[in-house]
Amino acid sequence: MIRCLAIDDEPLALKQLVAYINKVPFLELAAQCQSAMEARKFLENDTVDAIFCDINMPDLNGMDFVKSLVAPPLIVFTTAYSDYAVEGFRVNAVDYLLKPFGLQDFQRAAQRLRERLEGTHLPEEPIVEQPETLFLKTDYRIVNVNIADIRYVEAMSEYLKVWLEGQPKPIITLLSMKKMEENLPAYFMRIHRSYIINLKKIQEVNKNRIIMDADTYLPIGDLYKEAFQKYLSTKFLGK
Repeated sequence: MIRCLAIDDEPLALKQLVAYINKVPFLELAAQCQSAMEARKFLENDTVDAIFCDINMPDLNGMDFVKSLVAPPLIVFTTAYSDYAVEGFRVNAVDYLLKPFGLQDFQRAAQRLRERLEGTHLPEEPIVEQPETLFLKTDYRIVNVNIADIRYVEAMSEYLKVWLEGQPKPIITLLSMKKMEENLPAYFMRIHRSYIINLKKIQEVNKNRIIMDADTYLPIGDLYKEAFQKYLSTKFLGK
């Protein structure tokens, strides 16, 4: 197993990175950090074989963090900025993933890590893609739901209401919020103990409310406000 450290200051990107690591049979997640400073503290007491590291981070960027390590492990840089590619290979990075990257791109980078550590070319192991649909039991039926069509999920006691694009009534299913959250991709976020939303379906953010449409206003819970604001700051253009 290759012990890995995942570093990214953006919560959604970190969540996706961790999900990809968990899908590769020969990778083991040792820790996940939201800053280079946090990663440095972890490495003071532990070791890893490889680091998946974002570059453009506050306080200490990923490139300078790697350069500061006395004996750095294998490095795969992840960033939205192609300008860093040449500099990344100058510090002997194994690979460079340009965001947004998919599972297959990540798989190839993981394979390069494995080859570098084992010194040989090995056949790639198959990885199950993120499912595009979910099967949900409702009443006496089992329905196949396109994940991209889910607008938001609402908790209702022991049941969930799954609201779909273009459907006036929700699907009601016996399921926990935790189980639903675990099976949704990174573009979904929990914003309240009673709501998970599809971030792509947001129309407007007004103070502590998210407007999904003219009739749907969802509250942002205090426990989830910081994570949502951090996500929003990565997408916001302006002052």
